[in-house]
Amino acid sequence: MTLARHFTGGRDYLAACTLGLPPRATVAALTADLDAAASGHPDIAAASRAVEDARRSYARLVHAPTSDVAIAAQTSVAVSLIAASVPDGAEVLCAAGDFASLVAPFAQAGRGVRLRCAPLEHLAEEITADTWLVAFSLVQSATGEVADAAAIVAAAARTATRTLCDLTQAAGWLPVDATVFDATVCHAYKWLCAPRGVAFLTLSPGFAARLRPVQAGWYSGHDPWASCYGAEARLAADARRFDVSPAWQAFVGAAPALALFASADADALHAHATQLATRFRAALELTEPVRPSAIVTWPDAEGTALAQLAASGITASGRAGRARVAFHVFNDEDDVDRAVSALRAERSPMLTVVS
Repeated sequence: MTLARHFTGGRDYLAACTLGLPPRATVAALTADLDAAASGHPDIAAASRAVEDARRSYARLVHAPTSDVAIAAQTSVAVSLIAASVPDGAEVLCAAGDFASLVAPFAQAGRGVRLRCAPLEHLAEEITADTWLVAFSLVQSATGEVADAAAIVAAAARTATRTLCDLTQAAGWLPVDATVFDATVCHAYKWLCAPRGVAFLTLSPGFAARLRPVQAGWYSGHDPWASCYGAEARLAADARRFDVSPAWQAFVGAAPALALFASADADALHAHATQLATRFRAALELTEPVRPSAIVTWPDAEGTALAQLAASGITASGRAGRARVAFHVFNDEDDVDRAVSALRAERSPMLTVVS
């Protein structure tokens, strides 16, 4: 994989769905920034430029206008902004078992907001005229299942339901187009290999007009450096009015990582990751999913499979009683074969269960 040369490590690391590895350029940028700060020469202007570079790269990656991209710190922060503007008593439909950062803000919204959950595979048909918003992850964290986004968006259009899609487990290996949704959120520390604390929110102009900038601060201003004091500052006219104050060092590291993925061939990234996952499933006789995924999971309630992988020096993860491996740009067929060998060393009958 062409991008592999930009990473120092990756062998036996099958956990990009938990935490991405920093590319060399990110390590260099952060090291230089910390060295400058330690020597008494922090460069705030450069850090601010990194924020805007990261915003532009992310916009390019998800095919959205830069003016529709706001920065955040975590997924839940961006989702909470939307939850605050759900009309009193309105219904929000979520996928059952979806990641808490996407669901909890609506569960805690109060004001009579009704949260209803349905299986991901039936989410489109569960949308009704009473559903104000449907929120779902494009790729499920616990299972790796890829949502039928086209069906969900089409069903939402028929009922004038707003759409919110979490791209955290998708952007970086799955080609995405944020403009087909009213809103998307993404924390970039997984597949986009950025430092934790760098997240993005995209908003269609029509949906943005219905949201209140309840988290507005100095960086939400038309001119952030003129918005530091008082309540009179004019907010930005575009999605930047929903910005939160950036974690500068995190964005210094994120800018080169996001530029790397934004310039890559998204279809090639998808093919590389999913072909490795397919090789892994075939070797362990796991059923292929309806839509290809770079994440492979299978039942592992006792943690037997994770223990076998760890004993062989392979980093994987477990979620919701399932073992989970992920294949990314820094992985290759040797990683697949080494993981398969580790699991076959003491074959568990659970490995034949449908993924």
